[in-house]
Amino acid sequence: MRYEAGAAVTPFPTRPAESRQIHEAAPGVTEGAADEHQGGGSFTRIDPMKALIAVAVIAALGLGTWALTRNPSTPAVAAPAAAAAPVELAAVDISTVESRVISRALPLSGSIAPFVQATLKSKVGGEVEQLKLREGQDVREGDVIARVDTRNLQAQYDREAAAVEKARADLDLARLNRDKNRQLLEQKFISQNTFEQTESAYAGSVASFKLAEAQARVAQINLEDAVIRAPFSGTIAKRLVQPGEKVSPDSEIVTLVDLKQMVLEAAVPSAEIPSVRVGQKVRFRVGGFGDRTFEGEVQRINPVTADNSRAIMIYIAVPNPDSALKGGMFAQGSLMLNSMQPVLAVSQRAVRDEAGVSYVYVLRDEKIVRTPVKVGPRSEGEAFVEVRDGLSAGDRVIVADIGDDKAGAVARVRKTETTAAAKTEIASN
Repeated sequence: MRYEAGAAVTPFPTRPAESRQIHEAAPGVTEGAADEHQGGGSFTRIDPMKALIAVAVIAALGLGTWALTRNPSTPAVAAPAAAAAPVELAAVDISTVESRVISRALPLSGSIAPFVQATLKSKVGGEVEQLKLREGQDVREGDVIARVDTRNLQAQYDREAAAVEKARADLDLARLNRDKNRQLLEQKFISQNTFEQTESAYAGSVASFKLAEAQARVAQINLEDAVIRAPFSGTIAKRLVQPGEKVSPDSEIVTLVDLKQMVLEAAVPSAEIPSVRVGQKVRFRVGGFGDRTFEGEVQRINPVTADNSRAIMIYIAVPNPDSALKGGMFAQGSLMLNSMQPVLAVSQRAVRDEAGVSYVYVLRDEKIVRTPVKVGPRSEGEAFVEVRDGLSAGDRVIVADIGDDKAGAVARVRKTETTAAAKTEIASN
C-alpha cells in the first residue's frame, strides 16, 4: 500500500488479515525501519512481549481486588456496639441528701510537752557530794536526787544550836532574878527602879532566846536544803551538773518531768476560736506510732494571740498512762467542732475524688448522673460531710462502689423486702 507524498496518514484498518500481514514482516526489517511508503511515509511496530506484560499486570490487579472483596474476615459494615447493661442497685446502695447536725473537724498540729515538769535548783552553795541518777531514770516523790557537801552547814547548825542553849540558860537566870526582886519589892527591900531594871533584863533574855532559836532554824533549813529531793514522781530528763562540781545558790541540778499526763499545745486561727470550747475532744497521731490514735480534751484557751501571728494557742490535756508519748513530739490531728445549726449533708461514702475534684453519682430518672460537688472538711469517724454546692435536699446519691465512668448508665434498683439489717444500714447512710 502506497501513499502520495504529503498525503494525510490514516489509521490502518482493523481487519485481522491486515494485522497479521504487518506482524509477519520479513526478518531483515528492523522496528521502525521498514520503508514501504513512497514519499517518506513510515510506521512503528508494536512489541508483542511488552503487550503481554501489560495484560498480565492488569489481570493480577483485578484478581487481587476480587480476592479482597471475597474475604469473609473483612466486614463490609461495622456492627453497632452492644448496649451497656444496666447497673443493679439495692436500697442500701442509695442515700438521700438532707439537713443534719454534724461534727466538723478543725485540723491542728503542735508539740507535746509534759504537763508537769520542773528544773530543780540548789538552795545552798557548796560542792555536789552525791548525784547518782541519770537521764531516763524514774524517781518517786521524796527520793534523794542530789546532795551538797554539808560539813560547813552542819557546823553552822551546831553553833546555832549551842547559842540556843546559852540563850535558854540566860533566860532562866533572868526569870529567877525577876521573881526574887518582885518579892523584895513587895517587902519594900528594893526600890521600884531596881525592880524595873530586873524586869528589863528578863525581857532582853527572852528576845535573845528567840533570836537564837530563829538562827538555829535557819541553819537547820540550810542543812536540809543541801539534800535535793524529788517534789513529785517522774523521770529525770536532764542532768545539769556532775558530782564534785561547785554550785552556788539557785544553780540548776536536774530537770524532772512527769510523763503520765501530757499537754498538746496547738495554734488555732483566731476566726475559729468562737467555735472552740473547753472540753471538746481532739484526736491526733504522732509519727512512729503507725495508725495508733491518741485522744485529748481542750483544757485551756489562751486569752491573747501568739506573737507575730493571728493564731491563739489552745492547750489540750492528753492522758499518757503507758508513757508512750515523750516531750517534744510533733502531733497532727483534728479538733471536733459541733455544728450549732443543721447543714445540708451527704454520706462520705458517696463522695468520690478525681484529680482533686470531688463528685457524686446522683440517681435521676433511672440514670446515673455524675455531679461535681463542694464539701466541707471531712472528719474521721463522721459518717456525713457538709455539702456546700452541687446538691439539693432530697437528691438520691449512690454510696456503693459501682466503678468508674458510670455517668449516663441506666440504673435499676431492686425492689426487695427490706430486712432489719438493711434498715439499719439505710439509716446509717
